[in-house]
Amino acid sequence: MNGKRLPYARNSELKWQETGPGVRRKVLCYDDRMMMVRVAFEAGAKGVDHSHPHLQCSYVESGVFEITIAGRTERLTAGDSFLASPNATHNATAIEAGTLIDVFAPMREDFV
Repeated sequence: MNGKRLPYARNSELKWQETGPGVRRKVLCYDDRMMMVRVAFEAGAKGVDHSHPHLQCSYVESGVFEITIAGRTERLTAGDSFLASPNATHNATAIEAGTLIDVFAPMREDFV
């Protein structure tokens, strides 16, 4: 570990970061090996198609999303989850406003 670490995250103290039209995120707890992020979408907002070398596991906290991973699209609702393998192209589209909880391994250095 190189020392990057945020072991506690109080929601009231975290600031939203705009990431695109209708999409914003809060970086929660992390260390070099893992990171948790809350991502809020307005209805109709779409995350850009992207890939990264991190393993990503995400939980649908609220809302309805169409999640596309490597060309396959599934509709997910609150309580559902998905896994995006490293380097797999993926995106999320909010059918209804909602929030995803993303976990990355290792941490996303580009987020801090």
